[in-house]
Amino acid sequence: MMRSPLFLALALAVGAGAPLLAGDASAQTTRAVRATAEMSMVLSGSIDVTPEGVVSALVLDQKSTLTPSIASFVEGTIGGWRFEPTLRDGKAVATRSPMRVRLRGKSMADGGYEVSMTSVDFSEYDPKATDSVTRKRMTPPRYPEDAYRNGGQGEVLLALKVARDGTVADVIAEQVNMTVVGPERTMAKMRDILAKASISSARGWTFNPPTTGEDSTRDSWTVRIPVNFALGDDRNAGLERYGRWRAFIPGPRQTVPWRKADAIEQAGSDLLPEGGVYMVDGAKRGLRLLTPLEQG
Repeated sequence: MMRSPLFLALALAVGAGAPLLAGDASAQTTRAVRATAEMSMVLSGSIDVTPEGVVSALVLDQKSTLTPSIASFVEGTIGGWRFEPTLRDGKAVATRSPMRVRLRGKSMADGGYEVSMTSVDFSEYDPKATDSVTRKRMTPPRYPEDAYRNGGQGEVLLALKVARDGTVADVIAEQVNMTVVGPERTMAKMRDILAKASISSARGWTFNPPTTGEDSTRDSWTVRIPVNFALGDDRNAGLERYGRWRAFIPGPRQTVPWRKADAIEQAGSDLLPEGGVYMVDGAKRGLRLLTPLEQG
């Protein structure tokens, strides 16, 4: 994790931005709830990189809505990054890419918050691409009644093994990240409910396998797909208000049984935009960051 020397006195009251799950949440003390929650901010934009892998330009979306200290921290950190050169026909070229970063606000003893950057992603989904897996029929899962009734909200990161005929050969919930706070027993139950609903729906999905490019001859392809569960009348639901802090509680990471784990390709997977299909081990991976986040 990259830790910032910048300490910001941010008003991140967990009770104001992270609703508690129903049921036994009332038994949770305020101190325990605060220890459970992690405050997160997701920012997006675009980045230009030279043929040598140096950042030449950075544009943050809706910069005017961000506090100057946050914008300065992000721009200062990213400005020093180095990337693996992007090759086209064997030659290094300049490139522009979409970018998403997750900031974490960690409470300090003095009541302020230390801001760090925990993940970054440069993925882009093209539904018309022929050299990667694209969606064909993906009926979204229904909101599980138990989760809906108890206010359970979160995002399920699915890993799917797509067969050559475009059907799902295998699927696993690789991680379930929650956007509400509650006792761990309740959180574990909600993660399980959301994961099972997503997996059940995903087994019936179909895809368009790649027909061009070096990945087209594979026997199968592994893709990641995020599934979001959010209540329409909740402050954390839908498109979060950009530049605002919200609860983010990462769930345990599960091993994908049909492939070897790769920490590099896992980085930033919690930032994949909803609605896309993202190749895990394909040739098209987007920008490859060389600078370790913890040394940013």
